[in-house]
Amino acid sequence: MIFDKHISDISNLMIELYSDYDLIEKDIQIQTTRKEFIGDFTIIIFPLTRFSSKSLSDIATELGEHLKNNLEYIKSFNLIKGFLNLEFQDSFWFDVFEYSFLKDFELNKKTHKNIVIESCSPNTNKPLHLGHLRNIVLGHAMANILVADGNIVHRVQIINDRGIHICKSMLAWLKFGEGKTPIELDVKGDSFVGRYYVLFEKKYQEEVQELLSQGVPKDEIELKSQLLNEAKEMLRNWEAGDLELIKLWEKMNSWVYDGFETTYKKIGVSFDKIYYESDTYLIGKKHVLNGVKSSIFEVSPDNSIWVNLDDYDLDKKLLLRSDGTAVYMTQDVGTAILRYDDFSFDQMIYIVGNEQNHHFNVLFKILLKMGLDWTDNLFHLSYGMVNLPDGKMKSREGTVIDIDDLLEEMHTNARKIILESNKSDIKDIDDLSIIVGDAALKYFILKPDVKKDIMFNPEESIDFNGHTGPFIQYTYARINSILLRAEDYDKTMRLNRDLLQEEKSLIQLILNYPIILHQAADNLNPSILANYLYNLSKEYNHFYQKIPILNSGSVSDTNFRVTLSVKVSVLIYKGMDLLGIKVPKRM
Repeated sequence: MIFDKHISDISNLMIELYSDYDLIEKDIQIQTTRKEFIGDFTIIIFPLTRFSSKSLSDIATELGEHLKNNLEYIKSFNLIKGFLNLEFQDSFWFDVFEYSFLKDFELNKKTHKNIVIESCSPNTNKPLHLGHLRNIVLGHAMANILVADGNIVHRVQIINDRGIHICKSMLAWLKFGEGKTPIELDVKGDSFVGRYYVLFEKKYQEEVQELLSQGVPKDEIELKSQLLNEAKEMLRNWEAGDLELIKLWEKMNSWVYDGFETTYKKIGVSFDKIYYESDTYLIGKKHVLNGVKSSIFEVSPDNSIWVNLDDYDLDKKLLLRSDGTAVYMTQDVGTAILRYDDFSFDQMIYIVGNEQNHHFNVLFKILLKMGLDWTDNLFHLSYGMVNLPDGKMKSREGTVIDIDDLLEEMHTNARKIILESNKSDIKDIDDLSIIVGDAALKYFILKPDVKKDIMFNPEESIDFNGHTGPFIQYTYARINSILLRAEDYDKTMRLNRDLLQEEKSLIQLILNYPIILHQAADNLNPSILANYLYNLSKEYNHFYQKIPILNSGSVSDTNFRVTLSVKVSVLIYKGMDLLGIKVPKRM
């Protein structure tokens, strides 16, 4: 990283000073100085007390003098309790700032890992909704960040196109759809099919109430339900290869895929490879049956197949039902094996909500029990749920917000706010409304830590003065306006005077970019980058308010501050692009 050489210089001098004590690099702790103290980097002194009988104060003074005498860029030092704060010369910051332009932080220097990321993975019985959106946006941002950090990334998804939930939609359309199609009714395909999934649940609940009124016990309802049993029979016939049923399944899935593709284009995401559960469950079944032969799995008296996970303090898990049909876990086993065959990955990241934590724990243990040595390379990036003010979303009850409807609402709200905040008409208002609305939505999803639940608040997400995507966009547009008025400036990265604190703070934040990017990649957490971009924008706006840029009264000052502005605009553009967010030149 950009400060590696300087930290290495400090570490080597510390090892030299304490050469008699076998001090090694892991004993040395150097970090950025906290804002409330004077200094740029801080050495934690406490671990050094075991190498010397001197007091903390004496050790710090001895070390500070040694570093200052040997490193010309160290200006001063001070001790706060057990922390030695080092303040660097302005010449250091000028040099490193210039280096960031020449080398562009030396990002993408080499390839680290071959990574597969699974995200979205929808069912073909409903449209993509707000819950999917967090998954999609996280996956897209995380893949971009990992690539920027020097990895090879393959973006994949698994389409859950089979199972009882799919049969429920199909059965409801057969019974109540009157042969209508999405084109006839001018309805997006995935929304059209989703209506029948909701309708099935409605009809099923009506049947449940009728059976209860007839005195049927609750624990026998599913056995007595004609509708549910028809759906189960449909699943069995589908797995047996019923040709007419397969044709219906292909037709309804094609409607859904058309709808998905439209939504993906709106969001700006794509996938390198798409897997289908209708294919991978067969691979899973084959490996489960082979596992029975090798005594990894066991057959129950009713012919269902299970895996015993007592060794991992987990309950037994069903893999194949007694009628031979596969469960969700079966296809996940098949999909994992197929992906390793396809990519020989160093890491496979599943981006799936925390409701599936147990599922992935079980999946990884099953694959481990099967003796697959790459199982340790599997990782579940578990994220929190997206909730609405009136409660949790439920697809069966139709209490979800479709992504398409949400995007339209965000674009409308953005248009209204843009028009209210500008006295004159805005050119390309429609395009700008889409860019701002998308940014509000995506940034609102990306700024919290991935593990936290989100309470979605459209009004809060689009505030131009808050911790939002539009605020960062507005900062970029503000800088662009400055640059348009400074066409003849000369790039200047050093001055013949001391740095003002506002200038230095901005440079320090700029130079943190590669560190932040690596942290976001290493922690698989886009919020680290999202929050950095907000802090960078906030710091720039403080700089803008306090320090004259174009009217500085000095050509060198103006050139330097415009150069600072250029670098900030480049990082906002790059960083927001990694998050999947566009920035407009004018707002």
